[in-house]
Amino acid sequence: MAIDGHCDARFSGVREKLASNLDSGAELGASIVVDIDGHTAVDLWGGYRDTERRLPWESDTITNVWSTTKMVTCLAALMLIDRGVLDPDAPVATYWPEFAAAGKENIAVRNLLSHTSGVSGWDRPFSEEDLYDWDLSTSRLAEQAPWWDSRTTSGYHAASQGHLIGEVVRRVTEKPLRQFVANEIAGPLGADFQIGAAEADWNRIADVVPPPPPTDDAVPDPTMVRRRTFLGPLVQASSANTAAWRAADMGALNGHGNARSVARVLSVVSRGGTVDGVRLLSPETIDAIFEEQSNGVDLALGIPLRFGLGFALPQQESMPYIPDGKICFWGGWGGSLTVLHPESKVTISYVMNRMGPGIIGSERAEHYVRAVYDAIG
Repeated sequence: MAIDGHCDARFSGVREKLASNLDSGAELGASIVVDIDGHTAVDLWGGYRDTERRLPWESDTITNVWSTTKMVTCLAALMLIDRGVLDPDAPVATYWPEFAAAGKENIAVRNLLSHTSGVSGWDRPFSEEDLYDWDLSTSRLAEQAPWWDSRTTSGYHAASQGHLIGEVVRRVTEKPLRQFVANEIAGPLGADFQIGAAEADWNRIADVVPPPPPTDDAVPDPTMVRRRTFLGPLVQASSANTAAWRAADMGALNGHGNARSVARVLSVVSRGGTVDGVRLLSPETIDAIFEEQSNGVDLALGIPLRFGLGFALPQQESMPYIPDGKICFWGGWGGSLTVLHPESKVTISYVMNRMGPGIIGSERAEHYVRAVYDAIG
């Protein structure tokens, strides 16, 4: 199958892996970018936007990137921390007074960024459609009690993190999260990334293909956090292809972009805070990302994870293909993945439309990341 774009010779292994996955049908459509301090070493795309294989994945194809969106939402919060208008150690209620209800008065901003707030979902009843109503969904989060006590134990904020951080961003800046991202991140960087998707862009969206049905869930859930998180609410993957989903402001779930635009935005972390003259972060704020906030079995995902301030940090047991070191990463449901490596100024971004099993990472993501690191040496 034809692959478009370009690839430096030493990264030919990345092209080969993409070609193999497209030819086998493991991939439907995908894009991969490797940026090294502003040099685009890899910018590849191929496959199809639709299951009928009539619409090719093109240079400007975008798709719903699921929880890769969280990385951009956390970047927004980090920018406000960098500007001194948001204190990571301050209680969330400093900026959002209603959040102090039900014993949450001491939960800090850093707990939202590191999935340690105890508010990893919504108390039921709460529907997927309720996610689209900003005032309803944020007021419900403000009213409820945390689901666990330790602020150094993570429970992945699967759908709630975007609303939690987004409401803090809105209170501090008086801008909805999607507007802040458009005006102060994507716009200045010239990045084709948005939370939600404008109707004018729908004709170039690759609809997501839902993952295979889950097998028997054998992950222990003694505190019921896993169950409560993923049923509060139960999100259907196919909903990402609907108008209501695209119209919503959901900073944990409905960012739209491709590998090029995701890499453009998040390379700010790898490149020291400034991208082509646009400064978003200071080196000191970037260093804060790598301060460990939690380390252990995540209560919602049931796997060992380490979280810094906004992003995950290497954890060999659960993500063995991401090297140890000053590296941070996250991805999206079905397998999209972005890896940021400030010491080598490398950014790796992978975005696709055929979702694989699992919440974070995938066999395909592992193929590409290993091929990149094999090339770097």
